[in-house]
Amino acid sequence: MRTMAATTTGLKVERILVTTPVPNPAEVQWYAAYTFAKHEKRVAQQLNERRIESFLPIYRAIHKWKDRQKELQLPLFPSYVFIRIDIKDRLRVQQVPGVVSLVSFGGSPVPLRSGDVETLRQGSANPTQIAPHPYLKVGRRVRVGGGPFAGTEGVLMRRRGGCRVVVAIDLLRRSVAVEADEADLVPIQ
Repeated sequence: MRTMAATTTGLKVERILVTTPVPNPAEVQWYAAYTFAKHEKRVAQQLNERRIESFLPIYRAIHKWKDRQKELQLPLFPSYVFIRIDIKDRLRVQQVPGVVSLVSFGGSPVPLRSGDVETLRQGSANPTQIAPHPYLKVGRRVRVGGGPFAGTEGVLMRRRGGCRVVVAIDLLRRSVAVEADEADLVPIQ
């Protein structure tokens, strides 16, 4: 900030006030970091070590081989880790081994819609009720009225014995299928 002050000799003296920038919480947003394939867990660990807030949603899947079966914890969005940063700090993220880039359009990283990551955090508290699903753009849109996904909009899909709502993360062109009670779903016109 610059201010001007007049002196008795008629000369103008310029004062420069130096202030330390205070981080604006409104500038801290969630972004998606694109990683090398199968590096998501290592990237999330390294971000944590560097004190960068990150979130890697996982789900449980049972994989069967000829001789055995095993329950695995897999990334809900393969090759993506969510980070919460001020965009000015993006270089710290891009220096993490395994990070390819931040999801960008027109050369600028694009923040995720407000609430998408928080909804995923709440819903992934129970990884048995959440699973990846092919991205859908068409279909009946519904709003979930109760539970951890209350207020979330998605596409309704029927499943044996219940309903499934597909919640889309448009920026990543990915979707997540969530089990929901039919009574909690409200159609959107």
